[in-house]
Amino acid sequence: MSKKIAILGDIHSNIDALEVVLEDAREQGVEEYFCTGDIVGYNACPHECLEIIRSLGCPVVKGNHDHYVASQRNLDDFNPHAAAVVEWTRGQLTADELEYLHEMPFSVTKMGMTLVHSTMDRPESFGYVFDNQQAETNFTCQKTPVCFHGHTHCPMIYEKQLSGVYRIDPQDFDLKPGRKYFINVGSVGQPRDGDPRATYVIYDTAARRVSFRRLEYDIAAAQARVRAAGLPERLAERLAYGQ
Repeated sequence: MSKKIAILGDIHSNIDALEVVLEDAREQGVEEYFCTGDIVGYNACPHECLEIIRSLGCPVVKGNHDHYVASQRNLDDFNPHAAAVVEWTRGQLTADELEYLHEMPFSVTKMGMTLVHSTMDRPESFGYVFDNQQAETNFTCQKTPVCFHGHTHCPMIYEKQLSGVYRIDPQDFDLKPGRKYFINVGSVGQPRDGDPRATYVIYDTAARRVSFRRLEYDIAAAQARVRAAGLPERLAERLAYGQ
């Protein structure tokens, strides 16, 4: 039976972008949701975004910001802006919300698909995939035909064929039998590919078709929330540029 699934992630506490994405998903006939993690971090509405994602009852995997907010770990390997928001976010969430973040798994397999924030080889290390060689390492551990991920905030398709790994720019794309796919769904709340629009993916399970959705949202409102919370100005500015 055909089913449309919305796969979204790197929301990063951006309620203005998240609400637009969910409205679009409903209009597109989405029936289920998957989340590739990093619900919190960078922006000003961690509680509100967590509340919405939890209400969906969807599979969610743990992103690095979710992990650091919940674990109380040292932030020496974070850049100063990100570390400041992690500390701030810890103070905004309830004990129950922190426990929810802590208990999220690093990967999930459901309906013949895998969900991870970073990579399947070492999901707890939050490594980045920006090229074919890095994607190849993931494919050695990927057991399902398709795996959705995030972390880089840059949408992309990696296809594994017998002849090697190929990178395909984000587009509406039909998955081919006998091949494996590692698909970056982009970022709802802080895109970094030069396009500031909120990004997510719809996967039609019967057609095996992936559709990338890019949506305008009220960036000025999101920036105002960041400034009102006293978070670093750089985080407000970058929303306008998709960087």
